[in-house]
Amino acid sequence: MLATPSDTLACPDTARQHRLAAQLADMIPGAATIRVSLTAPAQKWPHPHTVAKDAGGATVELSRTTARVAARWIMRVWSDVNWTRPHTFDLTTATLTRSDLVGRGR
Repeated sequence: MLATPSDTLACPDTARQHRLAAQLADMIPGAATIRVSLTAPAQKWPHPHTVAKDAGGATVELSRTTARVAARWIMRVWSDVNWTRPHTFDLTTATLTRSDLVGRGR
């Protein structure tokens, strides 16, 4: 249902985000957050880059296939996001936040 003529949805499809979080939690056991961007450190061209972390902040090992699939699924759900900047998907709350400013003090 459209809220206004501006094509903004009155009720965002949060069920889709929660389904994705559940699928990724099953696919990557132990992961609490997944950081995604299109700037892989070892690549000179846009390339999906994924880092999964557990609740304690330790990195969860991902196979190349799992990392790419997770990144592509997240990018498809939030297709309007600027993926040249890293974003973190929290699997417990099913929310996506921009993560390049996290942890940077003045």
